[in-house]
Amino acid sequence: MSNPSAAMLVIGDEILSGRTRDSNMHYLAGELTKIGIDLKEARFIADDHVTIMETVKSLSAVHDQVFTSGGIGPTHDDITAEAVAAAFETSISIRADARAILQAHYDRQGVELNEARLRMARIPKEANLIDNPISAAPGFSLKNVHVMAGVPSICQAMIASVLPSLTGGAPLLSQTLRLERGEGDIAEPLSKLANLFSDVLIGSYPFQKDGNYGTNIVLRSTDEHRISQAKQQLKKLLDL
Repeated sequence: MSNPSAAMLVIGDEILSGRTRDSNMHYLAGELTKIGIDLKEARFIADDHVTIMETVKSLSAVHDQVFTSGGIGPTHDDITAEAVAAAFETSISIRADARAILQAHYDRQGVELNEARLRMARIPKEANLIDNPISAAPGFSLKNVHVMAGVPSICQAMIASVLPSLTGGAPLLSQTLRLERGEGDIAEPLSKLANLFSDVLIGSYPFQKDGNYGTNIVLRSTDEHRISQAKQQLKKLLDL
């Protein structure tokens, strides 16, 4: 039985312009691997209502879980919540439960909960809140889509809040064989190995370090025994 699948949707003009470097997809991929959910694709899109809405709809239809990051803050360009609500044709408004969380947070700080900050309490009617222990403003889950903040520390905290509620599969395991050979020298043996072990994912990653060239071969599977068998077979094929 195959593992559940997931997609990551990174939203923000600042990501696409190169002004901000995304780290949320990398973090999510690692956490999903631990619990046996396979991240199958990641998309990076602009702060555009129609693009967000259509992308959420398409990803939600083909994957078990969808994670978004970015666009749920207090400013005018934070439009992700409305777009996700539109994708599922549900209403969105300032929800009492989200407002109460923000009110308590800003009261403790002695800061006014003004109209801009209230924008972070806009939650679709049928969504469940995602806890945010860093800055209080919640994310939300609507059907199989989990909407999270773009700030890495907050996104990571929200991921930690969501994952325990999800059903995973078998964690993906890996072993690495470091070779002092270029990819051109090992391509043929790797092809033979791939034919022999179709159930093992085989990745080839060239490197250059201190003037030396080589390739790291990474073998991945949910079955550790099959990984070990593939690694031993590769050594034979390479006459190691």
